[in-house]
Amino acid sequence: MEELRTRLESSQEVSVRKFGCHRKIGEWGGMVALTVMLACSVAARGEKCTTQSAMTESDRNALAEAARGMAEKVLVNDAAGLQAITIDQYAKDFSAIQGAVGNAAAKIKGATLVVEQVYLLDASDLKPGADGKFATAQFPCTLNRSIAEADFSIPSLPAGKYAFAIVEAQGIPAPWRLSFLMQQVQGQWKMGGFYPKPMTAAGHDGLWYWTQARTMAKNKEQWNAWLYYQQAEALLNPSEMIQSTHLDKLRSEQTEVAPPALSEGVSADSPLVVKGADGAEYHFTGLGVDDSLAKDKIDVTARLKVDQIGDPVAARKRNTDAMNALVAAYPELRKGFHGVWVFAEAPGQSPYATELAMSEIH
Repeated sequence: MEELRTRLESSQEVSVRKFGCHRKIGEWGGMVALTVMLACSVAARGEKCTTQSAMTESDRNALAEAARGMAEKVLVNDAAGLQAITIDQYAKDFSAIQGAVGNAAAKIKGATLVVEQVYLLDASDLKPGADGKFATAQFPCTLNRSIAEADFSIPSLPAGKYAFAIVEAQGIPAPWRLSFLMQQVQGQWKMGGFYPKPMTAAGHDGLWYWTQARTMAKNKEQWNAWLYYQQAEALLNPSEMIQSTHLDKLRSEQTEVAPPALSEGVSADSPLVVKGADGAEYHFTGLGVDDSLAKDKIDVTARLKVDQIGDPVAARKRNTDAMNALVAAYPELRKGFHGVWVFAEAPGQSPYATELAMSEIH
């Protein structure tokens, strides 16, 4: 196929660890159907992986054609058509995937689809354990017949043939990646997972954010750098389930530059506590980035722990006071971001969100 790129093993698309095993276990289900672990040295097993350059032309073209066909259905928002070629387990409850298809279709209208990567994963000889359950399937994929490997790790995987493909939607102002997990059913490749992700934010790609993060780190802008590293990873990683040496290096740099207040991360168990001008404390359980407003800069997102959401007027004031306190405590955020989103979260209640531009935050 003309548009099938053959650079899967090049330095532009994946780089991997040499030896040493680092592994996360994902979940074979829904939108997190596959955990892809790159560069883990493993013993030879019955599971087999064939990379793009090592495939026969017929296998490579068949996978590329199947992936392209799925991507074309996303392009025209043909959720029903995609559902018809989805494995039964997920076709029965397609609502989440249908929503993802609709959102992606709106973003990639008019794009040119290019199949970038395909992997063939053969678990035909996989046997269940004594309890009748399937163990974690591991597919060590030697890249370019080198000592470097890509390891796909899929828990509770039934025996069969699988594939993973990445399709890029190019030629539009904001390109996207559409990744698919596929399973061969009666000779036909069917979808077993769909992972759409943008490749740019506020007009810039992941490498730009990585470069900016390094510059910010050198300028002692630790908060800006830490958050820009987040944005870089989100754009460079086709799926949350993929690990690589590049991403490891990025995360290592992010850890090194993390402000002292984030030395243990920020979570519900270890919130970032910020005091307002009136002495009120605000407990933030998460900090991230967002490009949903499509402004010239990305936004900061902050999850705020509260006991009760309350009425809208009071909730908005509390959110506004919280973002005022956050920016007052870390004023460098004004330079790196368009504004701040605060999501107030209380047990058993829907979050309450407020967004303000930096010029509106006092």
